[in-house]
Amino acid sequence: MTISRTICLGFLAVITVGALLLMMPFSTSSGNWNDPIVALFTSTSAVCVTGLSVVDPGTYFSFWGELFMVALVQIGGLGYMTTTTFLILLVGRRFDLRHKMAIQQALDRPGLQEAPQLIRSVIATTMIFEITGIFLLMPVFAPKYGLSQGLWLSIFHSVNSWNNAGFSLFQDNFIGYQSSILLIAVVTGLIIFGGIGYGVIFEMFLWLRDRIQRKKACVRFSLNFKVATSTTIILLVFGTIAFFFIEWRNPETFGLMNFGEKVLNAWFQSVTPRTAGFNTIDIGKMTTAGLFLTIALMFMGASPGGTGGGIKTTTVRVLTSATKAILQGQEEVTLYKREVAISLILKAVGVLIGSVATVLLSTILISLTDPKLDFLQILFEVVSAFGTVGLSTGITAKLSVVGKLLIISTMYIGRVGVLLFMAAILGDPRPKSVHYPEENLLVG
Repeated sequence: MTISRTICLGFLAVITVGALLLMMPFSTSSGNWNDPIVALFTSTSAVCVTGLSVVDPGTYFSFWGELFMVALVQIGGLGYMTTTTFLILLVGRRFDLRHKMAIQQALDRPGLQEAPQLIRSVIATTMIFEITGIFLLMPVFAPKYGLSQGLWLSIFHSVNSWNNAGFSLFQDNFIGYQSSILLIAVVTGLIIFGGIGYGVIFEMFLWLRDRIQRKKACVRFSLNFKVATSTTIILLVFGTIAFFFIEWRNPETFGLMNFGEKVLNAWFQSVTPRTAGFNTIDIGKMTTAGLFLTIALMFMGASPGGTGGGIKTTTVRVLTSATKAILQGQEEVTLYKREVAISLILKAVGVLIGSVATVLLSTILISLTDPKLDFLQILFEVVSAFGTVGLSTGITAKLSVVGKLLIISTMYIGRVGVLLFMAAILGDPRPKSVHYPEENLLVG
């Protein structure tokens, strides 16, 4: 079996087990057997760290159901191969070259060396950030809900924030906390660091360590670090400013807030489409321009090697740099005085075309199965599912059974990745031994 198929089937196995657990009577607050479609949808959304839900998790599921959701989100955020490898390390077994290659493909790492250390670092980083988030969220929830319930709310939302999932135990998500500076700061911080990629965090840690130790030769940042961080900052700043002015006068979202609350919620709305899915305003009442901007940010997504989805910030940067090079008449694509390999450009183009095709196909099919729904709402839902975001205009529960199955498929493809999914179907690519003569044709 190919590595691609191993990873894809691994995610399917986790989704299946999660759906079976969520179907059990002890997983629902009513004590009855769960609807299989609801269980499958929730399990897929959790493993794919999306956050879309056809029910209200806080009232529909029991504590055990919520606990299963947290576990599925954690496994989905870490990735099937990372979780499996960690379990292998726990029982003291060695893993072979096949495992190392799977880790390399799952985490998008260039080398095969030090795979066990990499997995330990990923788990440690996850625990540090999530535990920190739990302690910082306790002052938000504990005064109102008590120590035990406040602790559970902190755990649930910290895990969902770090893993860029949008599940919330509140019926209105975080709308009731739209003026809470602490909650917005903690949640957005976890979302950003969770989505920026483990490799970026490791480089940042090593650089800070060298600076503190005052080493003369500090760690030099890689091209991946520079592109991921700079693109993330640009999108966050642009998104905040854009949402601030777009929703400024909308009485259903920002209109009744004071200036500080508008800035705070514009920042939150800029962060959450990258790909967390929490919301402090009613998404269904945003302006058309605001919805389109959110769709664009959801489609671009987070950075590779992190817990987010979308086509990734590095893909966007490679494509924009390639376009710039073409317009300037250059034959080389450069980023930070480094030439981008043709293979990476082709990969970026493949990701873009595959992603657009997936979104278009899902949107067309759901428009056929659910013709009464508004087109923009369907497109928003599909992009949210593909980007593993979890934001919704409120139509998730209104989808037909076939529509829900289509969203489930879209979430799955978005989580494993278009190229990995196609490789699982067609088989891993093999180097070509035959090269054909080159010939020009008209383009554009």
